[in-house]
Amino acid sequence: MSEPLLRVRDLHAWYGESHILHGVTFDIDPGEVVTLLGRNGAGKTTTMKSIMGIVTRRRGSIQFQGRETIGLPSNAIARLGIAFCPEERGIFASLNVQENLLLPPVVREGGLGLDGIFGLFPNLKERLRSQGTKLSGGEQQMLAIGRILRTGARLLLLDEPTEGLAPVVREHIGATIARLKAQGFTILLVEQNFRFAATVADRHYVMEYGRVVDMIPNAQLEASMGKLHDYLGV
Repeated sequence: MSEPLLRVRDLHAWYGESHILHGVTFDIDPGEVVTLLGRNGAGKTTTMKSIMGIVTRRRGSIQFQGRETIGLPSNAIARLGIAFCPEERGIFASLNVQENLLLPPVVREGGLGLDGIFGLFPNLKERLRSQGTKLSGGEQQMLAIGRILRTGARLLLLDEPTEGLAPVVREHIGATIARLKAQGFTILLVEQNFRFAATVADRHYVMEYGRVVDMIPNAQLEASMGKLHDYLGV
């Protein structure tokens, strides 16, 4: 058995005086696609931001490739090979598609070049000179994902990548996640739509009230549908 690529133990996090995470613990193995499922406010996005060092008041242990990162700033964490694609996408309105793609620095070898990104997202090549915020919602999501693929990161944190997108675009994002996994990327995915999550993930961690309360292998998802409905309120 290989060592986990990401190992989170007893992670606590705060926004100001608000205690959001209460001992989050989970592992992600190399090459896995893993989802965090849970209701709004369960702590899923805060978990991602804590891994990335964006939430600075943290306690516990986060190890990436065996290295403790809990005390590192976010720029140092990024240089280890972790990239975050936020739910709000963060497209720069003053930049066109090409400029948005080229903005993040390459921090490690192994990232995709522009041709590789266009192979995943042909729409972006066609809109290369368009202002980033003039793209459709689906194209903006493609741009946000494509941008982090240049950096050389091997662990991708994707926060709600299908939120508000049309079914055909969700299918494209799902196919892209499968292709990235086949290329050796490891992906942690926050996803409200567990039916979409079931098409891409190996395992699912369920969060409630700032804790991981269950782990469901994808092969057992259908058999676990009853308790999953209870967890998610759907």
